[in-house]
Amino acid sequence: MYSNIKIKFLVLCALLLALTGCDNKTDKTTTGKTVTIEHAQGKTEVPENPKQVVVFNPATLDIVDALNIPVTAVPQSDVHFPDFLTKYSDKAYTNVGTLFEPNYEVLSSFKPDVIIAGGRTHDVYNKLSEIAPTIALDIDPNNFLTSLTQRTEQLGIIFNKQDEAKKLIADFNQKIDQLKPKTANAGTALVIMINSGKMSAYGAKSRFGFVFDQLDFKPATTFQEAGRHGNAVTSEFILSVNPEWLFVLDRDNAIGNKEAQSAQQVLDNELIKKTDAWQHNHIVYLDSTSMYISGGIQTYSRLMDQINNVLQQSANN
Repeated sequence: MYSNIKIKFLVLCALLLALTGCDNKTDKTTTGKTVTIEHAQGKTEVPENPKQVVVFNPATLDIVDALNIPVTAVPQSDVHFPDFLTKYSDKAYTNVGTLFEPNYEVLSSFKPDVIIAGGRTHDVYNKLSEIAPTIALDIDPNNFLTSLTQRTEQLGIIFNKQDEAKKLIADFNQKIDQLKPKTANAGTALVIMINSGKMSAYGAKSRFGFVFDQLDFKPATTFQEAGRHGNAVTSEFILSVNPEWLFVLDRDNAIGNKEAQSAQQVLDNELIKKTDAWQHNHIVYLDSTSMYISGGIQTYSRLMDQINNVLQQSANN
């Protein structure tokens, strides 16, 4: 009698498990539809509204965060996020390695629906693609605004946030339009990055060419090449081109290196003090972590807020 009851009970349990699912996994069901995304490394079919989302590229994470898209995993090892993205350092997000070195074992263990790569993970794209559909949503510095718009729209399509993406882009363009009349007559500018005491300059169509390409600051000089690492310059060179505005990134600060000289210390010399930028208090220290590590729509929106403030202060003096 007891044996028959036990058998019936086990059969009932088996039926219930078959109906409700017995793997105890959290619901990661997508809409069942897919969308083909053209990206920096080809075309890839990805699920619409994916649930298990990995983001390696901080520039894309910047946009993803602005659209309030839920993220499952990000690289956290040796990553120095800008202030507005520090929440992704929390243990609530799965750590999938570094910006350059994915942890393939961890990635494989939770089977993501989509991996958003690009940026520093270009060389491992094929390996990531073996784990899950992978897209590289890089932003092209040679065509920044169009590229940024396209990437934001693509994320809106994938995650069913087209309206949010449209508004985000419209607000961004409005900031540009409001700022450009103020920059048109602001004078010449130079963008430099300081790394371990050495300086590199960036011109139009370069990694940090936004102030020239979108905001219409006049370049203090031009460069034949717009390499990712900039053009090596010295204090003598900066004085010779004599910019009226000097925009400064501190790479050591961006990556959390506390041992190197700060950008302020490097520029505190007699040659720089002779420039118009120094004389008029027009040296602007940018949010280096945001610009160097990230570089998405929030980064450049904040940059415009900063530039608007310093132009306003300059006009009031």
